[in-house]
Amino acid sequence: MNRVASLKRTTSESTIAVSIDLDGQGQSSINTGVGFYDHMLTALSRHSLIDMDIHAEGDLHIDGHHVVEDTAITLGQAIDTALGDRRGVSRFGQATIPLDESLASCVVDLSGRGFAVCSGEPDAQVYARIGGSGVPYQGSMTAHVVQSLALNAKACVHLTLLAGRDPHHIVEAQFKALARALRFAVELDPRVTEVPSTKGSL
Repeated sequence: MNRVASLKRTTSESTIAVSIDLDGQGQSSINTGVGFYDHMLTALSRHSLIDMDIHAEGDLHIDGHHVVEDTAITLGQAIDTALGDRRGVSRFGQATIPLDESLASCVVDLSGRGFAVCSGEPDAQVYARIGGSGVPYQGSMTAHVVQSLALNAKACVHLTLLAGRDPHHIVEAQFKALARALRFAVELDPRVTEVPSTKGSL
């Protein structure tokens, strides 16, 4: 079974190309023009073991919002495509990941229904601008990324920040928790030969 997908999404605001392999080794080539987001997507690939090739162009002269969100939409669609009918997947994944003072927990259900809950961020996180030279990553975008990914991957995601002070550490803990939970959820279970649902479909 080859669980791969390649998708391209073009709007007046961005052009996104995504290729993934759910059964990869966490190898990635990421270029969105938003440096910190590239760093987070690289971590998402590495810790989920999903190979990712992501290249995005867009209206970065405005800010990074459209490119960041549209990349998450396309990545979610690619995950949904690569999962196929979801036969044999573990379906559920859970992880709690620290990064220094930050601690994030994520639970993923490949339910076939998109839903996302992001909670626990300090109020100031939405105003954080993270990154060096170039286009910064807005702290408010993590919730947008998770929601866009979950809705388009047709997955239920609960991402909870349990502790954190530094905006960089907060986002990195969140992405790594999401990555690890995804890794467990998409993993094939050799004991599961059907779709893991009493309904018979996901």
